[in-house]
Order: sequence, then C-alpha cells, then structure tokens
Amino acid sequence: MVLSQTNPDLQESQILDIQSELDETEGSLREITLMIEQSQDEVGKLTQRNAAITSHLQQIQTDSSSMSVEEIRMAYDSALDVQQRLLVMRGQLDKLQNDQAHFERYKTLLKQASGAGSQESSQVGNSKRIESTNNEMIVNAQESERQRLSRQMHDGPAQALSNFILQAEIAMRLLSVDVDQAKEELNSLKASAMRTFQKVRNFIFELRPMMLDDLGLIPTIRRYAETFKEQSGIEMNLLVSGTERRLEPYLEVMVFRALQELMGNVSRHSHATIVKVYVDVGDSLIKVSVDDNGKGFDVDMVNEGNSLGLKLIRDRVEMLGGNFDVESSAGKGARIVFSVPAEN
Repeated sequence: MVLSQTNPDLQESQILDIQSELDETEGSLREITLMIEQSQDEVGKLTQRNAAITSHLQQIQTDSSSMSVEEIRMAYDSALDVQQRLLVMRGQLDKLQNDQAHFERYKTLLKQASGAGSQESSQVGNSKRIESTNNEMIVNAQESERQRLSRQMHDGPAQALSNFILQAEIAMRLLSVDVDQAKEELNSLKASAMRTFQKVRNFIFELRPMMLDDLGLIPTIRRYAETFKEQSGIEMNLLVSGTERRLEPYLEVMVFRALQELMGNVSRHSHATIVKVYVDVGDSLIKVSVDDNGKGFDVDMVNEGNSLGLKLIRDRVEMLGGNFDVESSAGKGARIVFSVPAEN
C-alpha cells in the first residue's frame, strides 16, 4: 500500500483504511488462535487414543490365538479410523498455524505502513521497497514450511506401515488355520495399502507439488486439473493462454495456492457440476478466473472478511499489487477473478 505524498486528506484517509484493515486482521487472528486451541485439544485426544490402540495391537501381535478373526479385524478398523482422523486433524492444525503466521506477518506490515504514513514523503519510497521484499518473504516462508512437511511425509508414514506389517503377520498365522480367511485378510491388506499410498501421494501433492519446482506453474495446474476431476467428480474445463514460461518462484507459489484454495471451495461448498478455469500468462500480468455453476453465495460475506480462505487469497493478491474480484448470487454460481503483476 503506497501512501499519497501530495494530498494530506487523502493520506489521512489511507491511514484510516490501514487501521481498519489492521483491526480486521487482529479479529481474524483471534478467531484462528481459538481454532488452533480447539484443534490442538482434539489432536491431543486422538494421539492418546492412538497410543492406546497401538499398545492393544502389539498385544494382539504377541497373542493372536486368544482372539477371534472378527475381533482382530475390528481392532484394525478402529486403529485405521483413529490414524486417519489424526492425520486429517494434524493437517488442519498445520494449515491453521500457517494462516496464523501469515496474518501475524501481515499485521506487522500494516503497522509498518501505518507508521510510514506519518513520516516525510522522502521515506515512502523506502517503505514501498521494504514492503515488496516482505511480500516475497511471507510467501517463501510459508512454502518453506510446506516443503519441510512434504519431505517428512515423503519419507513414509511409519505408523501406517507398522500396522500393515502387523496385519500381514496375523494373516500369515491364519494360513495354518484357515487358508481362505488368510487370503481374504491379505486382499484386504493390499487394498488398504493401496488406498493409504494414494492418500499419501495426494497429501504430498497438496502440500508441495514437486512439479511446481521442476516444471513450473502451468504444467502443475494441468496436472491438478486432472486430479481434481478424478477426486471431486466435477467437470473442470481449463483454458490457458499467453506465453507459458517460468515466473518468479514466489509468484508461481502464490498463483497455484490461490487457485488450489478456490477449487477446494468449489468442491466442498458450491454443489457445482462444472467449473471453468481460465489462466492467462501475459507479459506484465497473470490473470486467473474461476467460474462455477453451483449454488452461489453472499458476496458481502467475503467483503466483510467472514470467509477466511477468500480473505487470505485477497490479502496475498493485494500485497503483491494485484486485484481480486468476486461475483456471485444465490442459485447463479460464482465467478472469482484475480490478477497479479508478472514481475514484482
């Protein structure tokens, strides 16, 4: 945000806008902090339950003869359910903590901008350069954390593998008792392993698609479009125009994350059957639009900051000097368009 150097009244108005945005950001921070506390409490409970179930499975491993096949299967089903819920909750907690870090940094920038408004005009240029650098730092810091989590998941979820090994050992013991039952258990194990493997791959892609580093923005979006169709069942029509080329890493990250969040909203909330995505890589501007035929929503909810995901996108776009626009009404779908400078 650049403060006017020529009109004191306009400058005062901009300072008031900054203060209003600061108040709104602090409100969002309080909301996120509460959600983090609730998520941490749930993760703690699930972790304790998971530890108890793991101990129970270890007992089964040492003495499976005293339990029926049905009891063993129920123990495994319970363990997998808790572990999947724990994985989801940890992912949600990580996202909330990333959002919290984003808002904290944005709050700091707003305070700096507010302070800059009372300085001499000769300091405005320096403030602008500092803000531009901070914008890049914010996006890069968030992505560094996602890369760390991605590498951690890529090494393999040890807990799930441990359960698979245990289930395989029990199936082996059943071979001498009931061959058909043992085969059924092994087939079940194979199916569970394949589902878990696919979930891990999807989770890694959600955290940090390696294609984004290797091939760039457009190939990654094309791959994401294919995955979105398969997982959501929603028809996604993707149109790309302009010059396909590598952009600054933080710009590629920001555009992809914004599109990813918008498509997630379509999948979770819109009840749409078709979504059209247009990406234009221009010489000076990157433009993205997402149109769906879903149930629509109240645009005022976004303008008032009640939609956290859309607010985050808008904040990031505006911090990079771009524009964010939402068009929607009940029963008529939604159209969201954002654009950012290709060079910042």
